[in-house]
Amino acid sequence: MKTDDNVLSTPEGGPRPRVNQLRLDPLSGRWVTVATDRAQRQSLFVPRQLTLDSLEGIPCPFCPEMEAFAPPALEVYGTSGDWLIRVLPNRYPAFDGDRPFVVENRGPVFTEAPASGIHEVLVLSPEHDKTMASLGDEQMSLVMLAIRDRVREHQGTPGLRYSQVIINHGRQAGASVAHPHGQLLGIPFVPRELAEEQAGFDRFAGGCLVCAAAASEERVDYRLIETTDHAVTFCPYWSGTPYEVLVVPRDHGAHLHRASTESIVGVGRAVRSALRAISESLGDVAYNVVFHSAPYRATGVYHWHVHILPCLTTRAGFELGTGVMINVVGPEKAAEDLRAALRRVEPGADGIVTAAS
Repeated sequence: MKTDDNVLSTPEGGPRPRVNQLRLDPLSGRWVTVATDRAQRQSLFVPRQLTLDSLEGIPCPFCPEMEAFAPPALEVYGTSGDWLIRVLPNRYPAFDGDRPFVVENRGPVFTEAPASGIHEVLVLSPEHDKTMASLGDEQMSLVMLAIRDRVREHQGTPGLRYSQVIINHGRQAGASVAHPHGQLLGIPFVPRELAEEQAGFDRFAGGCLVCAAAASEERVDYRLIETTDHAVTFCPYWSGTPYEVLVVPRDHGAHLHRASTESIVGVGRAVRSALRAISESLGDVAYNVVFHSAPYRATGVYHWHVHILPCLTTRAGFELGTGVMINVVGPEKAAEDLRAALRRVEPGADGIVTAAS
């Protein structure tokens, strides 16, 4: 389906003249503004800042030659004696220890609790110059299986309620060093973002919110990037940032750590394809990959999924003051660009439907 800079979609997915719109994000319950007449020029995007190759003057802590100076690995993945994936304790953890999550009131407006939990580093490859987008099939599969294994480990730890998995690429996205890595955090509470998404699922009267969104996108065809046997990848109608991508597993399930091997590997390859399309379309931009899964013991309707958020613009006073994001590239235009880019980097794809992962 073809779109251009001068059209946005109606709620039914058809084109209409471009106009600034408020769109409701049903996951968070927040309004976003799609303001495509503010800027369409990529020259207005924030340039990526180079990521450090070393940290505090020390050579890259994640390269194989530095293993002797790194903390002992919690888990190692590899088949031929040399590691392909390593999981390390974070040297500077935000969450650490096993103190009970006990809330204390220190005054009328002072409330605190111990920041107990787990904070790990997932080293995606022994190769310093790789990115998540450039990983091969075997490596990407191991990354996803390692993520599933570690979240399983977290959920068996007393006192923890939720695991957040993130991949930061580039300094603007929060990456401290260039070597490809992610972070896995097991925490003793359910964060607001997840609580809001759980509330969004509860509000939705049509079954699973994310299943409905993916099915609607396949039907209207305007914001799809790729579909496979295991995942649907699209720029959501309610995108709050330029080139925002949502990857939805076809297998309905609340918990990432309970996903089948076939499903989680297929979702990982869909994430990689989306990152390759972003790199081809926009260059080596900074981005965040955020995995959302239900809290360990949640029983309500939920569907785990993956957000990909390129860091192309900055939040200014309006966004910070109101919490309302302003997106200067409509998701219809973004999806068109990424479909075209995916055809270039994966010539076997027809731009929408690809072979099974």
